[in-house]
Amino acid sequence: MSGGVPNRSNRVRRLVRGPRPESVPALVGRACALVGLVDVAAGVFPRFRHSRMHTLAEVLPGSFGPFAAALSLSAGILLLLLAHGLKRSKRRAWRAAVVLLPAGAAAQFVYRHSVVGALISIALLVPLLVHRDQFAALPDPRSRWRALANFVLMGAGSLGLGLVIVSVHPNRLIGDPSLADRLTHVLYGLFGFEGPVDYAGNTSWTVAFSLGALGWLTAVTTIYLALRPEHPAARLTEEDESRLRALLDRHGRRDSLGHFALRRDKAVVFSPSGKAAVTYRVVSGVMLASGDPIGDVEAWPGAIERFMDEARAHSWTPAVMGCSETGGEVWTRETGLDALELGDEAVVDVADFSLAGRAMRNVRQMVKRIERAGYETRVRRVRDLGEAELERIRRAAEDWRGTDTERGFSMALGRVGDPADGDCLIATAHKADEIPGPYGDLKAILHFVPWGPDGVSLDLMRRDRAADPGMNELLIVAALQAAPRFAITRVSLNFAMFRSALARGEKIGAGPVLRAWRGLLVFLSRWFQIESLYKFNAKFQPRWEPRFVVYRASGDLPRIGFAAMQAEGFVDLALPLPRFLRRRTKPARVCAHRPAERDVQAA
Repeated sequence: MSGGVPNRSNRVRRLVRGPRPESVPALVGRACALVGLVDVAAGVFPRFRHSRMHTLAEVLPGSFGPFAAALSLSAGILLLLLAHGLKRSKRRAWRAAVVLLPAGAAAQFVYRHSVVGALISIALLVPLLVHRDQFAALPDPRSRWRALANFVLMGAGSLGLGLVIVSVHPNRLIGDPSLADRLTHVLYGLFGFEGPVDYAGNTSWTVAFSLGALGWLTAVTTIYLALRPEHPAARLTEEDESRLRALLDRHGRRDSLGHFALRRDKAVVFSPSGKAAVTYRVVSGVMLASGDPIGDVEAWPGAIERFMDEARAHSWTPAVMGCSETGGEVWTRETGLDALELGDEAVVDVADFSLAGRAMRNVRQMVKRIERAGYETRVRRVRDLGEAELERIRRAAEDWRGTDTERGFSMALGRVGDPADGDCLIATAHKADEIPGPYGDLKAILHFVPWGPDGVSLDLMRRDRAADPGMNELLIVAALQAAPRFAITRVSLNFAMFRSALARGEKIGAGPVLRAWRGLLVFLSRWFQIESLYKFNAKFQPRWEPRFVVYRASGDLPRIGFAAMQAEGFVDLALPLPRFLRRRTKPARVCAHRPAERDVQAA
């Protein structure tokens, strides 16, 4: 591999480039959204149609009679729905726009005899046809749950917009209908019936046609999404997993996050030679990889190229979370992407670990206190546990989870006790002098995945809420002390985001900007445990290995951050079912997360 690894003082690598020119799909998408917004405004607000904006309104769809107002509203909403897909070069959005725009142009001419209005639609159609080769992106992963989400969102939007439509004709209202009457009128109108609100003149027809158009759009889009073929998210096949395990057997020592590539909710692309691979998940249009590529470093560029080809084919935003310095160097060199330091991974060298010394005083005292309380620890390979005990550990891990949503993606395996993961290490804490609970004398669990033949990486931390504080410290110390028995020389603990900023910001002489940045991180720690994970890891005197996020442009960072929060389980856009309605997870597929949020706080 050519090129050196960036030194420690130059961890943020930025390539010098000029501003990226806006692509044709982006420009067409923006124009589509702008026209859609004006169409909606023209269809809803009568004052807009008769104000000084009338000249502009003249080129919009419809003649602003009852039917034309509904036509304007429908065209505007459809254009807004298509705008995002056009910006992302989606082929299906292009096809829909190519059908909608000529229909809009015909409506302009037939219902308004407006040549200018028809020309506006044609002007937007021309670049779509001329640059049709740029609208070739394949569909995103989807399921029929998208239809339910569309029904909820479109229904809520239709209710809100319908209330506006009902209320923007104050001079035409007969009487003084209450909010309940107006809402009832909207609900009736969405289904094509007359409601309790009356208007003078033909305004009743205008409102009725507009509400009917909203109901029609909600129904048609929902039915379309429900009946179209599913395009499920990719998953690791048995063959993919077998090939990845073979690569990890030969090259797994390089990256502590390598084994997490075996999460079965990830997809994979291999290099042409098959000697390297990149695993990823698509979240909100972001193609999110984690850690370094798997396999031979010399074959990484081929796997990275396949990854970028897949991102371009679907118009996904490429990003990598938590790659190492070497990985960040290869990603930026091969793709032209940028890298930014995200935080540090805590790695403990077993040979250097000891509870002696002033620095380890707090950990030493806590461990001794817990041992005196009657707790004992056991550290074993998964393959050495019986099925009955594994089942208890799986159920405990699920029931002791501190949140309703599973957390973890880049540093979590997503299962415990799978027969294929026999090399994983499990540390458990027990207290036998109490009345046995549903999990016997089990009080806490730590789960580690292999990191090559001589290392392990922390995956899961769970504890009984009724157990004494300090269970995590007890089990980490037990695992480190038992490591030589398993020929383990290094243990990777949790990942601490923005660790260097927190560490430098609390030192004497830190400048005002650094102190302000640290203060913001401490404030955000109330929700995301930035500071608590750093302090927890620091107890064990680790060495810190920097980790990076790789991204295409600075403007993509908010979107990548939001997608990463979704993948890690901090943000869940789906409506969760009550616990008693959730389907019980199969034992071999029980999910996990790496840093147990409440566990760390309790520790």
